[in-house]
Amino acid sequence: MKVVVQRSLAASVKINEKIVGEIDKGFVLLVGVTETDSEVDVDYLVGKISKMRVFEDDAGKMNLSIEQIGGKILSISQFTLYADTKKGNRPSFIKAAGAEQATALYDSLNNKLRKSGLIVETGEFGADMAVSLVNDGPVTIILDSQNK
Repeated sequence: MKVVVQRSLAASVKINEKIVGEIDKGFVLLVGVTETDSEVDVDYLVGKISKMRVFEDDAGKMNLSIEQIGGKILSISQFTLYADTKKGNRPSFIKAAGAEQATALYDSLNNKLRKSGLIVETGEFGADMAVSLVNDGPVTIILDSQNK
């Protein structure tokens, strides 16, 4: 699984002009699933995301986790993270997991983040979404469970 983690001051996701998920300070996650992913990958990413220390402490040093600052998560499914652009100008998405597998692992990631005590808002898997983000920093980190 690949997750793009963006530290945010505010973020929302709309479907058909209706806000379906919205957060203030926290993370926006763009989540991609490939066909070889499993619950092992989900567990690895939950640990990384919930414990990642990228929020400033009183000294201005990135030393606090999302849990420590009471931040929230906006999680968005994004199969295009597995785009293959080696040939031609039209990306191939054959490395992205099928909808059934991807939905199950995406839902599992969000549920396990919630069970760890975090508030998680989501978009809708497979929907055409408009995501708004005020990136804080900017801080953007890419996690790939295949590169543990």
